[in-house]
Amino acid sequence: MKKLSKLSCIVALLISVTLIAQETNPIIEGIVKEANENSQLERLAHEMLDVIGPRLVGTPQMKQANDWAVAQYGKWGISAKNEKWGEWRGWERGITHIDMVSPRIQSLSGMQLAWNPSTSKKGVTAEAIVLPTVKDSMAFKNWLPNVKGKFVMISMNQPTGRPDYNWEEFATEESFKKMKEDRDVLNEAWRENMRNTGYNSRSIIEALESAGAAGIVTCNWSKGFGVNKIFSARTKKIPTVDIELEDYGMLYRLASYGNKPELKIVAESKELGAVPTFNTIAEIKGTEKPEEYVVLSAHFDSWDGGTGATDNGTGTLVMMEAMRLLKKYYPNPKRTIIVGHWGSEEQGLNGSRAFVEDHPEIVKNIQAVFNQDNGTGRVVNLSGQGFLHSYDFLGRWLAAVPNDISKHIETSYPGAPGRGGSDYASFLAAGAPAFSLSSLSWSYWNYTWHTNRDTYDKIVFDDVRSNAILTAILTYMASEDEQSTPKDKIVLPVSKRTGEQMDWPTPRSPERKGMLEEKK
Repeated sequence: MKKLSKLSCIVALLISVTLIAQETNPIIEGIVKEANENSQLERLAHEMLDVIGPRLVGTPQMKQANDWAVAQYGKWGISAKNEKWGEWRGWERGITHIDMVSPRIQSLSGMQLAWNPSTSKKGVTAEAIVLPTVKDSMAFKNWLPNVKGKFVMISMNQPTGRPDYNWEEFATEESFKKMKEDRDVLNEAWRENMRNTGYNSRSIIEALESAGAAGIVTCNWSKGFGVNKIFSARTKKIPTVDIELEDYGMLYRLASYGNKPELKIVAESKELGAVPTFNTIAEIKGTEKPEEYVVLSAHFDSWDGGTGATDNGTGTLVMMEAMRLLKKYYPNPKRTIIVGHWGSEEQGLNGSRAFVEDHPEIVKNIQAVFNQDNGTGRVVNLSGQGFLHSYDFLGRWLAAVPNDISKHIETSYPGAPGRGGSDYASFLAAGAPAFSLSSLSWSYWNYTWHTNRDTYDKIVFDDVRSNAILTAILTYMASEDEQSTPKDKIVLPVSKRTGEQMDWPTPRSPERKGMLEEKK
């Protein structure tokens, strides 16, 4: 009996091992092994971020990145091309030096904003002044001649350069509360004074330039140590620079106390006229259903305060690495796999909207779109985006992902359609099942989103590697699925705000002549 029992155990074990072996998938195993043991992420990140740098639409660096991606895909045996979708105001950043030359000499931390009008190599030297407190627009109009030949500081002086989390850790409860109350009072007073001028924070720039200001100085603090948001200049002929909080506060105090600080600003740049803008598109052709598509999606462009590492260098890396893994272990997919590296997402999803508008034959046959665009963290959220049967197909695909990745992901089915924020929304508005692979924050909003600190060193490569594996497996599963993805949508509820039935988002046309009319 003991021998029989042992024999039964052995047979049961062999059956169990056989079943497990039958359940393992060599393609998925290969993807996971390759990603973990032969990752290309660090090299790709270095070449894209350190060598090419930021990828502002209309700059030579954006075109350099497009060409680099095409060449890289070619090395992997993947067909790729740059597809023109419009034109943009061409511009290239040059040298920026910001120095205080009186009442003492100090080099300041800051930079010119995107599309800034160039100074000469000698730069501009002038006194820095602050906006006055005025009772109404007439009082401001009477003051306005004072800006002639001066740098005008148009941002509020922050009462503290310490983030709230730092106060919360070290301050007394009473001190923290008082700081926030005082700051709220200052913010409201600043907004009220701006209203009294008759302008807002954008329109006042044109008024100051027209009145003869020598330049505009801002401080768009991002509520973190050493972090500023860096966007675009709104001046036509005079320089606009953003100065980091510590130096801006010093200048503001000097001006307020009557010490008359003087700045020398050199902000060189080049105007390049109208330049073509591109999406970089790569594909692995399907074998059984080549006219159906799985789309990998990430915007390629960035703002240029840093090097665009987490917005959206990491999303770009995820999609490139996922394509490499798929080409190596799934070279003959059932459906065609496309990756889109979109241009000018930052100015309104323009590249992806153009692709949707230009390729209805692809959009109508999309099996799924997987988009990644919100920082360096591991994916932690996946919504069905309002597709009625999303639980069924996304659930099937996600079940194939290793547990050490999928266990971190919260799902919401059927969810609700996203209306913007990133390129998946362009496809979603056209009725395609498009999904955002939403990731963990890693202090994204304050520290790296559109900031001067969005650089290579902020990337968490373990998380990006996890996201590449996730994307490759979801793409493989979506491609292999016997069923075409059902596109039935939920009925949206009545809006609490308007009391009317909510509608699904609809397609919007892209801006195809970016900043060119304005420049004329």
